[in-house]
Amino acid sequence: MKTTASTARPAIDRRSLLRIGSLGLGGSVFSLPDFLAAKAAAPALVKDRAVVFLFMHGGPSQTETFDPKMDMPAEIRSATGEIPTSLPGVTFGSTFPKLARLAHKLAIVRSFTTGDGNHDIKPIVGRNSLGANIGSLYSRVAGTTADGSGMPRNVTLYPRAVDDQAMEAFTRFGDFASAGPLGASYRAFAPGAGGTLQADMTLRLSRHRLEDRRSLLGELDSARRAFDGGAAAGLNGFQQQAFDTIFGGVAEAFDLSREDPRTVARYDTAPLVHPNSIRTVWANHERYRDHGQSLGKLMLLARRLCERGAGFVTVTTNFVWDMHADKNNATIVEGMEYVGTPFDHAVSAFIEDCEARGLGEKILLVCCGEMGRTPKINAKGGRDHWGKLAPLIFYGGGLKTGQVIGQSTRDGGEPASTPILMENLTATLLHSLLDLNQVRVMDGLSNDLLTAMTAPSPIRQVL
Repeated sequence: MKTTASTARPAIDRRSLLRIGSLGLGGSVFSLPDFLAAKAAAPALVKDRAVVFLFMHGGPSQTETFDPKMDMPAEIRSATGEIPTSLPGVTFGSTFPKLARLAHKLAIVRSFTTGDGNHDIKPIVGRNSLGANIGSLYSRVAGTTADGSGMPRNVTLYPRAVDDQAMEAFTRFGDFASAGPLGASYRAFAPGAGGTLQADMTLRLSRHRLEDRRSLLGELDSARRAFDGGAAAGLNGFQQQAFDTIFGGVAEAFDLSREDPRTVARYDTAPLVHPNSIRTVWANHERYRDHGQSLGKLMLLARRLCERGAGFVTVTTNFVWDMHADKNNATIVEGMEYVGTPFDHAVSAFIEDCEARGLGEKILLVCCGEMGRTPKINAKGGRDHWGKLAPLIFYGGGLKTGQVIGQSTRDGGEPASTPILMENLTATLLHSLLDLNQVRVMDGLSNDLLTAMTAPSPIRQVL
């Protein structure tokens, strides 16, 4: 018997929620506690996992990041030198001392190729995902909001999600929230995309719906007072979860002021790149500023959202990894100082935080861009577009880490082993989030969608 979208995720509407009465303490209504209990006993089509996709927009250099090639001539090898890592014999570019100490927690892919050197937003949104954010493919199967919390399953975070002074979301090369052919209802929730986070989080309701919402909140406030008065003492686990679901606020997850100040300080990348230290000779100096000011807090916000039910969080920082050494972009050496240093700090903070919270199995972090950079440094000290090889790293999510996957040619220009393609990356992420065997027999999914989600092979070395 085929599994349908409706049987995979039992429907429960607003009327059913309102009829929980005393949170399902009596009566025959299929209440939220019943729903949660039934869900707990059902096969796990949707795994208890989340993906954070940190998109290195602009095309990071494979050589100055995770494949330094220091035995090659000066015009090829890493312009920033190299640093030993916690993996014997493996080095990173010297901009990454904190990540180097955590290399045993990473899977470093040295044979990843995106296929072309075009500025766009592949592989997060590209032909490998039908022109939709990969998170939209996931939410098409898993549902747009998380059961139990109401958190959007698919979220895209731009700098303005944490910094109202940041530049507007950079979407010149593509829409990070795109749902492609899936339809607008599967677009990623993107706070800060159209303005400030405060504006985007404001409810836009008609007067009638607002009054209806006020009435609902009044009823819930009365119930809350009753439970605060002691009525909650007799709840079982699923009833308590139902109570927490109704009264828990999704907006709280987006509020970094609720976080421990010491944790906020550990993530904070703003002190690492002072705006006055960025030379304004580069037209993209404001984007470098935004990267330094926002990246750490974006990663902290991503962790908070995953803890509270988000399944796929895209983080992007406004096109900063494009290091041509031209009128717009810094040299490789200077650019890695502006961009690589905050990256090293923010990603290492994220990994250490997840480890401390026991989230290493639950959250999968992937970092890559739309391409790599030329094996040879240009005459001005930059590297140009290159689609034949690109950096890619993984952390967590139950994958096999502490390894280097694949090899590149001596000049770092092409894979010297079997290439890992964008569709292999997509398959790996979806395999981590969903039982793809169940997806294959679901009704209601187009052939194109089924093919995109289930036909490519995941990266076998990390499974």
